[in-house]
Amino acid sequence: MCGTLVPPVARSAEVPPLRFGRGTGAQRQGGGRRAAAPELAAAADVINQEDRITMRKIARYRIALAAVGLLALAACGGGDGREVLTVYSPHGREMLQAFEARYEQLHPGVDVQTVDMGSQEVLDRLRSERANPQADVWWGAPAPTFEDAARDSLLERFVPGWAARLPADARDPEGYWHGTYLTPEVIAFNTAAVPAAEAPKDWDDVLDPKWKDRVVIRDPMASGTMRTIFGMIVYRGIRAGGDTAQGFQWLRRLDGQTREYVLNPTILYQKLARQEGVVTLWDQPDIDALKAKGTYPIDYVIPSSGTPLLVDAVAVVRGSRNAERARDFVEWIGGPAVVPAAREFFRIPARTDVPDDSLPDNLRAVRRQIRPEPMDWNLLQQKTPEWMRWWDEHVRGKG
Repeated sequence: MCGTLVPPVARSAEVPPLRFGRGTGAQRQGGGRRAAAPELAAAADVINQEDRITMRKIARYRIALAAVGLLALAACGGGDGREVLTVYSPHGREMLQAFEARYEQLHPGVDVQTVDMGSQEVLDRLRSERANPQADVWWGAPAPTFEDAARDSLLERFVPGWAARLPADARDPEGYWHGTYLTPEVIAFNTAAVPAAEAPKDWDDVLDPKWKDRVVIRDPMASGTMRTIFGMIVYRGIRAGGDTAQGFQWLRRLDGQTREYVLNPTILYQKLARQEGVVTLWDQPDIDALKAKGTYPIDYVIPSSGTPLLVDAVAVVRGSRNAERARDFVEWIGGPAVVPAAREFFRIPARTDVPDDSLPDNLRAVRRQIRPEPMDWNLLQQKTPEWMRWWDEHVRGKG
């Protein structure tokens, strides 16, 4: 096993199945989806050109470093004669290494090579590699991000045997991606600095003045988790007032509370542990995994008013050099590997046929507590890139 590459700058009594709504997206034409044509609202503030240039440089630097990483992977896996399977994933080094080892134990002739990066970074990478795909499998990201990839003809149609056990809203109707896990977003806090009784209980509580400069957040431009949370806030504003103004005002207030936007989850956890920030917004399985290790003083609250319940998906990359093996990996990840992911990495299965008593106690408790936020996933798929550009240019650093 060559191991997981981490780019240096990236990175429930029986409960009925949890459902969420998802639009079907634009119709595909010519093997892809018809691209949306969002219209960016007129600028209300002067754009900080220097910040924009800096972000572009960082993005280019990430792509360059990732390309170097892929060369390293090829070098370390090319000499032993094994069949190489390359997987792009945001699931983190520990989970990726564990499932690398499991799959390789079942298939000794296969060398699974995983590249750990943020969800949006995976999508950007697949776009940049369209003419010469380097990945075989994309494992992990919110379903709307997979919808973008399907629209851009970056995924191969493949329907695994377990697809029929998914709710209709947890799989692509045309078979380009399928849900593996359901992921609720949460408010996390440092338990050494914040007593549980005083921790924020809902999204608006994070805007309380007592948390000013005590919030640290994963940079949302590269994170599917944060883009979903921000998209939820904007969509709440649309539902309440008919436009995006209320949501962006909320995000501007959050920006005023935020001490720092960090480049990857590892830095986020370290800063929380050092109390450089004591509150963050993140996802349930990652925080549960940190709690289980006992090395970080951390806990979380499921927001009382509702939280996005993401479908986390998997897909075969179009143009994969090892498509047959990629399809077998996808079949395995959503099949025999589902219960180990729940028990060891706190992932709520998207499949409806997984017995409740096969889940750990804490996951059963989480399923009872979740109040899924109403989300128009089709709208978010179309508008999130536009909204995030607006946030980056007009909200970041201006709260």
